[in-house]
Amino acid sequence: MSICGQKITDEAPEIMLLTDPEVESSLLISSDEGATYQKYRLNFYILSLLFHPEQEDWILAYGHDQKLYSSVEFGRRWQLVHEQVAPNRFYWSKLGLDKEPGLIHLETSISETQALYITCKLQNCTDANKGKPFPGYIDPNSLVVQDEYVFVQVSTGGRPIYYVSSRRDVFTPMKLPKYTLPKDLHVISTDENRVVAAVQEWNQNDTYNLYVSEAGGIYYTLALENVMSSMGPEGNVMIDLYEVAGIKGMFLANKKLNNEVKTYITYNKGRDWRLLQAPSADLRGNRIHCMLPYCSLHLHLQVSANPYTSGNIASRESAPGIIVASGSIGAELTSSNVSMFITSDAGNTWRQIFDEEYSVLYLDQGGALVAIRHTPLPIRHLWLSFDEGRVWNKYSFTSSPLFVDGVLGEPGEETLIMTIFGHVSHRSEWQLVKIDFRSIFNRRCIESDYVPWDLHDQGERCLMGVKRVYRKLKPIARCVMGKIYSVTTISEPCDCTESDFECDYGFERRANGKCTPAFWFLPSSMSRTCTTEHTFLNSTGYRKVVSNNCTGGVMEQYTARRQLCPSQAPRGLHLVTSEGKLTATLASNVTFLVFLEEGDGSKTSIMVDFGDGNAFTYSNVSSIEDGIKHIYKNVGIYRVSATAENSLGSETVLLFLHITCQLQSIHLSAPFVAVKNKEVNLTVVLSPSQVGTVTYIWWFGNNSEPVITLEGSVAFTFSREGISVVTVQVSAGNTILQDRKTIAVHEYFRSHLLAFSSNLDDHNPDVTEWRLDVSRVIKTSMLQAAGVNSEQLLVTVLPGLPTAAEFFLLPDIRLTEGKPDKTATHLDQLSELVLSALNQNLVQFTLRPGVQITVYAAHLSAAPLVDTSENHSGSAMLMLLSVVVAGLAVFLIYKFKRKIPGLHVYAAMQDEKEQEMIQSPVSPTDSTPSFSSQRELLTSLEPLDTEPNTQTIECIKPHPRVKFSSDLPTYIDV
Repeated sequence: MSICGQKITDEAPEIMLLTDPEVESSLLISSDEGATYQKYRLNFYILSLLFHPEQEDWILAYGHDQKLYSSVEFGRRWQLVHEQVAPNRFYWSKLGLDKEPGLIHLETSISETQALYITCKLQNCTDANKGKPFPGYIDPNSLVVQDEYVFVQVSTGGRPIYYVSSRRDVFTPMKLPKYTLPKDLHVISTDENRVVAAVQEWNQNDTYNLYVSEAGGIYYTLALENVMSSMGPEGNVMIDLYEVAGIKGMFLANKKLNNEVKTYITYNKGRDWRLLQAPSADLRGNRIHCMLPYCSLHLHLQVSANPYTSGNIASRESAPGIIVASGSIGAELTSSNVSMFITSDAGNTWRQIFDEEYSVLYLDQGGALVAIRHTPLPIRHLWLSFDEGRVWNKYSFTSSPLFVDGVLGEPGEETLIMTIFGHVSHRSEWQLVKIDFRSIFNRRCIESDYVPWDLHDQGERCLMGVKRVYRKLKPIARCVMGKIYSVTTISEPCDCTESDFECDYGFERRANGKCTPAFWFLPSSMSRTCTTEHTFLNSTGYRKVVSNNCTGGVMEQYTARRQLCPSQAPRGLHLVTSEGKLTATLASNVTFLVFLEEGDGSKTSIMVDFGDGNAFTYSNVSSIEDGIKHIYKNVGIYRVSATAENSLGSETVLLFLHITCQLQSIHLSAPFVAVKNKEVNLTVVLSPSQVGTVTYIWWFGNNSEPVITLEGSVAFTFSREGISVVTVQVSAGNTILQDRKTIAVHEYFRSHLLAFSSNLDDHNPDVTEWRLDVSRVIKTSMLQAAGVNSEQLLVTVLPGLPTAAEFFLLPDIRLTEGKPDKTATHLDQLSELVLSALNQNLVQFTLRPGVQITVYAAHLSAAPLVDTSENHSGSAMLMLLSVVVAGLAVFLIYKFKRKIPGLHVYAAMQDEKEQEMIQSPVSPTDSTPSFSSQRELLTSLEPLDTEPNTQTIECIKPHPRVKFSSDLPTYIDV
């Protein structure tokens, strides 16, 4: 069981407990401070909870099946919000920024590489009520909603592009220094209209660089290099950076310098950093000899993700200047000889308070500190300090030692109640010890118990442009501050100095402290606002640190000056899709974004040619800020161009867009039997036939090296007899499909078509497995009727209806090897045996009880070929006549072939696709049925190959009578 949270009301706090999911999925809710609990069973398992920051009864629960649930009754009732939600990627709306208080920001998973950012109403998350703030897919696990900013990531060409939206406005790419080339980015802080981001650059492994932004969160400059990072218990990245609560602009960071990790502190949001001065004496009063910069204090800055356990460092809004942390003294940070340190003056001086690690809890808004030792052993004591850690008193909280699992304070920083939970033994259940410290204090604090305290950095009081004075409790006062206490601050503005300004975007600080342009930066490019406005800010190379409140002084000297936009020709035209990709799906809405770096946007027209015969012209750049939408109706590669033009010149940019259709299936068309050393045509049939740019990868036999082609047909010659496997993979867009065929290769063989009694069609499901089983049954029946050897007969049932099959006769190698003259005679004898059995209706099999199937030898039919089209063209009639003449010629060759000595007799299969399209019925007579087909029946001197019809240019599903199979061909191995 775990403690989920507490709700404070004017009456009594409500407590929620979550049961062990391995036992049951339930919530226990108490309305009387834990005296009694009521159980509420759940139909899902909770992985995490998110409480609303203002509405105490509103909760979001993330389930084990990627489903997000909501409750507006403090967990008593739940409703499904959305499915396929990314873990920890759901956020409550923020008052004053979002339109509704019950709005939820969440990331939904589409695939392993794609996700969507949507907004949803708490109790009515329907498609009609969903919002899509970002126009396109985002990378999985990239959505961050923090204060007034929203961040997403989109990978293009192997590189991530980070987008930011300020105050729920349109998304804009984040501008890091040009050659930052980030591998990873984490948003650390968004306080006071400024983003602090940790970026792992292309040449970093275990460190990150800190970057800070201006108010819009778009333009970033370097604040600190090589900040240490580590992997959290759940595989998450943890940056060694800590934002001190209660004092704006104050951070602590662990920086790697010459392979040593050192702790640095800043009071002005990263503008300046320095090392920490070590305590002058240790816990026992012994003097510590530690001289900067060779020796300093170093702190562990990891904050616990578990609200019930303490991290390595702690500070509170209600106790400004008090920081408690574990660390070490020396040249670098170490994990050995760790002690506890405290500062009461915001990091200027430090004191050692314990020589071991302790968990420290703030009580009464920092008026009292409670410390519990970090140890795997059971304990029964805690330590209490009323003077900011100068003196510690020992108290017993339990009569028997307890293995402490965690500590939980009552909600509110003014609390004087805490709960310790743990185990008496490793096998016992949880024990909760509630401690009320109110009895220790005998009075409430009065005004004379407080003293003013000046915030400073080693004597410098002007920090962030003001002098700040806080009200703090006297160390000797032992009283309760309570809820009415407030951290009163008095601010006095300072004159601006150079230290109140940081380098602007594109500028770098040199050794002399001056900001100069980076080698890659053109200061003139900052006039890009001229594309939408008439004036621009001409940077001086500096910008005021965000939230710095200095006035006068050097303000005018360092502040950017607004100037009129110069008249210039358009320059730096960019054309991209909203998703940053060069591919799009047929019939989808493609959004093109056009950017202009320089030029008078109000007087520059934009013409976009979509490459499909459609083009549009826009009067100015501002009219297309939201993008240009277009739908392509055909598959292909389109040359999209954008041209910006004004009275001073023009510029054109091109984009080649691939419009594709989803590849649904492929079918490898190949003969069942091939002639040794004779070229065979292999063809891949796609469904749909036109899907865009396609790559074919072929493997033949035992060859490990593939053959890659851009055409769907290849010719291959098999040089060895036996069974050979052909594998083909088709790559189209993000889809890769595979088909495989097994081909029997022989130097001599005969083939003949088979037909069946018509009742077989009623039981033919036209699937591969059925054809394989029926082929085996036919072969068995033919062997019994004709008396030939099993090794000399191959039978395969062909795809499609009406049902047809083909058998192949192979010579007996023992009798014919090295004797080509005898081979033809031997095959003639075998053919006569088999055909005789077929003509006498001796080949039969039982499909199921009461269904007897007779197998016939198919013969040429005198029936005319039927043209099924509505219009009969002359060319079509000529083609049909040619087919009839060719059939008669082949038949005559067959009649006289026995007279030609040494002739290689073979037959090759026609394209399976053609077989599937044969629709002529089979009508058996007494002994010899007629069979309408365009295939040569007994023998063939050349293989017959057909090409599939590839004229269709749209995504058309195959006709229901046409079957495509990716399985092995249905043949019986010899």
